[in-house]
Amino acid sequence: MDKRENLLRALKKEEPQYVPFGFELCNSLENEFRKRTGQQDYMEYYGMPYRYVNILPTKNPIDYSKYFTNLSDNTTIDEWGVAHIPGNLAHFSKMVSPMKDFMTREEIWNFPTPDVLEKYRWEGLKQKVDFVKGKGLAAIYSAIQIFEPAWYLRGLDNFLMDMVLNEDMVEANLEKMTRIKSAMCARIAGSGFDIIVYGDDVGTQIGMMMNPELWRRWLKPTMQKVIKIAKEINPEILAYYHSDGVIYDIIPDLIEIGVDILNPIQPECMNPIQIKEMYGDKLAFWGTIGTQTTMPFGTVEEVEANVKEMIETVGKGGGLVIAPTHILEPEVPWPNIEALVGAVKKYGRY
Repeated sequence: MDKRENLLRALKKEEPQYVPFGFELCNSLENEFRKRTGQQDYMEYYGMPYRYVNILPTKNPIDYSKYFTNLSDNTTIDEWGVAHIPGNLAHFSKMVSPMKDFMTREEIWNFPTPDVLEKYRWEGLKQKVDFVKGKGLAAIYSAIQIFEPAWYLRGLDNFLMDMVLNEDMVEANLEKMTRIKSAMCARIAGSGFDIIVYGDDVGTQIGMMMNPELWRRWLKPTMQKVIKIAKEINPEILAYYHSDGVIYDIIPDLIEIGVDILNPIQPECMNPIQIKEMYGDKLAFWGTIGTQTTMPFGTVEEVEANVKEMIETVGKGGGLVIAPTHILEPEVPWPNIEALVGAVKKYGRY
């Protein structure tokens, strides 16, 4: 059984030979990895069973400057038109939303969108997917998002108010984004991917950032559509849904619309063991190791004990890819990363 087969067994809630794992390093930790090991690819070095494959970058960037005023010289604007002002810490930035002052749905429909559906951006994608799978690794597309890019463009406060007070605006914003992402999903599914990551953070540390009924009215149908399109083309493709924070209220809805994998099950505010007990027959889980607590501030012994507990509980019978719940940031001590890997190898055999 190769790494891909073992991973897919776990994600299909079957007992694999061993617990798969993975993590993502921030730039400073990636540099630390290179210094310590002399290697370039930490996913290869640690034997992670998957690789991310994406479409090609645009050759035709759009000039969005007319939608902004008084941006600092170090500001960048991404291909969707969102401005990013660098912050003082690591990779964090302040976003500036180009649609924040829009008043009509026509302005939303007329706002330019990137050429993500142009043929040249998809050239060679299937070949790259086949290459990854040929190495015995799973191919993942990350990520299809609707709510997040929609509010990045509009501004979170504006978008949340639109959901209640300005339905024409939220309807136009979501419909436009869903059309684009639906077309992307069809192509992704047709390219042979094993997993699509669908990511829309809708939780905070204490609860949903909106009334669950508002989520069901506005956001659930958009996510249902993009998952359905992909699975109609490739019934074997797995839907991986990411949301930080507390999302207990919508887990049954996510199962209903076809989600197979839930991420990250943030232990600072959700109980991974309880969720496994409630939904382990319907969902696989990817995450469970806290990046606000255990990874940055725990001892090596605490990291090992946490990994062992998650494997013995959430990983019982399969259904777990153990991972930190977010990218590992600069404050994570390197010994804790090694402890994570060592504990998975020590305790992760079935």
